[in-house]
Amino acid sequence: MYACTKDNMMRTHTRHVLMCTGPLCTKGGVAAEAMFGLLGEKIDARPELRVKRTRTHCMVACKVQGPVLVVYPEGVWYQCSDELALDRIVSEHLENNREVSELIFHRLGEGDTSNSEQFLKHEPA
Repeated sequence: MYACTKDNMMRTHTRHVLMCTGPLCTKGGVAAEAMFGLLGEKIDARPELRVKRTRTHCMVACKVQGPVLVVYPEGVWYQCSDELALDRIVSEHLENNREVSELIFHRLGEGDTSNSEQFLKHEPA
């Protein structure tokens, strides 16, 4: 049995961010993996956020137009195609509790948002 001790505990978090690192949405997943690294830097620069990030493989939801970033417990799915989008998600949603509606393409428990047609027009990086 695994025992939780002070040495192996995670820091307290109130949100969990899952980010796809490809490999389908960017060539070999290189750009997606770089975005995941930037996400870590941005979160670590704001320890008050209490955000846990987790790398995932392809979530298939982006139709090769990712990477995808999902914020829980809200269940908001973002298209995160460049650093500007990542900056906005971190500063507006994670830091200031305001969703970035134009980057959302799905919400947990709901159908596709009205942005889905715009999302499907994006060209992969």
